[in-house]
Amino acid sequence: MDAAVPPERAVEVVREAFVAYSRGDWSMPPKVYVPAYPAGDFRAMPALGGGHALLKWVTSFPGNPAAGLPTVTGLVLLSDASNGMPEAVLDAGAVTALRTGAAAVLAAETLGREDAGAASVIGAGVNGRAVARTFIARRREVVVWDVDAGRAEETAAEVGAQVAERREDALAADLVATVTPGHEVIFPAGSLRAGQHASLMGADGPGKSEIAVEELARVRAFADDWVQASHNGDLAHAVEAGAISREDVTQLGDVLAGTAPGRQSRDDITVFDSTGLAIQDLAVAIAAYGMRDELDVQVLDL
Repeated sequence: MDAAVPPERAVEVVREAFVAYSRGDWSMPPKVYVPAYPAGDFRAMPALGGGHALLKWVTSFPGNPAAGLPTVTGLVLLSDASNGMPEAVLDAGAVTALRTGAAAVLAAETLGREDAGAASVIGAGVNGRAVARTFIARRREVVVWDVDAGRAEETAAEVGAQVAERREDALAADLVATVTPGHEVIFPAGSLRAGQHASLMGADGPGKSEIAVEELARVRAFADDWVQASHNGDLAHAVEAGAISREDVTQLGDVLAGTAPGRQSRDDITVFDSTGLAIQDLAVAIAAYGMRDELDVQVLDL
């Protein structure tokens, strides 16, 4: 997938998708969760835009790596929006990793301080590796931390990052991306310092959380999509507690489209709650499909 859509290209197309969605040019019906708890869940994610339609059928089973299986797996089906004909089938895990990396870095670049230094990635699984790779593709120094030190070392060696000795060291970076299973609060109350930015990528389903409600309530909050994040992201806990309302949250696409403010001062603490949008998958799928003639890939012949 990287040959078709390098990380820097993924950032570009995901940016365009956020803007198109903000302007109403692309549409995205609500994500459907099919719970299979406590093991995991299935998700059906449709989107329409750019002359194409997409359906992503993807899973999240956090315990799978212990059995040698991927956490995220599934398929992405891309169709021609003018006649309904299927065009391509892509691996959902590869698409998810690319767009997760792109969204985390795009939010950090958009909402972080202009003079922000190194970035850190908490969680060195498949998607964490994609985030680190994308930061490095954007010429940013990166440190990686994971509960599994060996996995952190492998990821750092693969992408050209450094390994943080302690999680606290990684959490002190100007730009932090958390890509964890969402079973532990990474940012307790009062933990983020003035000027920091955090891209929260792990709390993408019911019951998950990477930040305390009190901490989310005291920072400037941004989301990929208010409706989705307020029901299934970190924001859901703050909304349920009455600590945050719609007026307190800005959608990233609106900032990118120039219709809403982003960071307003050097000391702002900005937090991006990502739940993963089908429009991001659609952008990456369209970009990959556009490379079909340049690469040795099998295209549907119907």
